[in-house]
Amino acid sequence: MNPPRSAANLVAGLASRGRYCFTTDEAVAALGSSIVAARAALRRLKDKGVIAMPYRGFHVIVPPEYQRLGCLPADQFVPQLMEHLGQPYYVALLSAARYHGAAHQQPQIFYVMVAKNRRSIVCGDVRVRFVARRNVAGISVARFNTPRGHVTVSSPEATAFDLVGYHKHAGGLDNVATVLAELADSLTSQGLLEVAKLSPAPWAQRLGYLLERVGADRQTVSLALHVERTVIETTPLLPERPLVGAPLAPRWKLRVNVDVEPEV
Repeated sequence: MNPPRSAANLVAGLASRGRYCFTTDEAVAALGSSIVAARAALRRLKDKGVIAMPYRGFHVIVPPEYQRLGCLPADQFVPQLMEHLGQPYYVALLSAARYHGAAHQQPQIFYVMVAKNRRSIVCGDVRVRFVARRNVAGISVARFNTPRGHVTVSSPEATAFDLVGYHKHAGGLDNVATVLAELADSLTSQGLLEVAKLSPAPWAQRLGYLLERVGADRQTVSLALHVERTVIETTPLLPERPLVGAPLAPRWKLRVNVDVEPEV
């Protein structure tokens, strides 16, 4: 097969086959040119808004409907980027909650859980923030279709745990409780137990209390038994607040040192 005569032809050919992500190395090979010439040609397309580069050496084709965004939506290129990097991931926190029907707020940042911290991505108006969880590869996930393939998202139960564990990335405990109330019907007692086994004990204690607080008692049965059998020490609901005068929630071995008010 003859190589395409221009980077524009290369991009058009990829898009016609439903492929919207490619690397600089692939472009060099396809164009049969030097890396300097290929980069210059790709830069011209980028300046025209035809492609974007969310990560060095990794390009996305920007269809007309996303020209104002200046990039593909995050869920349409993050899976391909993580495959390119050879790293496990899942969509997490408020971004994951949205896939599971908790759409009380539309997150402005697309959260992705990875094994090690990575630099955030800014691509046009798209913002991707990476959060580190060492055992990301073992956490339960679900798959959702996108216009460009599929994306891996934390399960409802894993989403609930991550929201509690990384509450500062989720707008604080009040907002976490609000989202948990919306997630409650998607949670199972057994699913929560499985994620609890892979999570720090204080997360289970705080999550159990918050679920109870939003009326999801039925889903907390196995979680409460897990806390009873495995947890020795009490923990504060909010670690950065003092414990003086904080009442004890005995079922969760938790000091309630902050009032949580989910938004109705």
